[in-house]
Amino acid sequence: MTAPSRIPRLQAGDVMTRVEFERRYSAMPNLKHAELIEGVVYMPSPVRYSQHGRPHAVLAGWLSDYERATPGTAFGIEATFRIDLDNEVQPDLMLRRTDERATSRIDEDSYIQGVPELLIEVAASSVSYDLHQKKRVYRRAGVQEYLVLRAEDAAVDWFVLRDGEYHPEEPDVAGILRSNAFPGLWLDVPALLAGDTVQLTETLARGIAAR
Repeated sequence: MTAPSRIPRLQAGDVMTRVEFERRYSAMPNLKHAELIEGVVYMPSPVRYSQHGRPHAVLAGWLSDYERATPGTAFGIEATFRIDLDNEVQPDLMLRRTDERATSRIDEDSYIQGVPELLIEVAASSVSYDLHQKKRVYRRAGVQEYLVLRAEDAAVDWFVLRDGEYHPEEPDVAGILRSNAFPGLWLDVPALLAGDTVQLTETLARGIAAR
């Protein structure tokens, strides 16, 4: 009698298809975060509070405030996004439309199918794969806007897709970035980098009022 085969564990750097990635991921219930990018497995290291945990929470609150004021939108945290047979990611945050203009949907497995309008990643620095491999995948998939907070560099990159290429958006003189996909979604960059949630909320409220 042949013994049942053991499902191999996911390891960073493994090369596989999305189907095999999901099979192995499902067999590791204690694994919280792993991604398949261009057929390669990525498993981020544990995150620090100041470099990831706190900025992640602040941005989640910002999106939550926008969702409450904007019917037809929904934000998510680390939701699995199936892109193609070589790419399955868990962006730190996403904001998507849920109305007739939506470009994504929730499939029968409760994963994201299609393309969310805005994806957000909290990265350590400019050398992160979020600004290289993952950015290329998001561009090719047609993600309209891509925001990266670089914690160590104290910088924010906001890319907008135009004619198949990502173009960086520049903040105004007050340091405010404005979304093209979501009217009124204003990001106060100095407030975000300073962790000033009061100012961040006030700037967003002004954007919502102005739309």
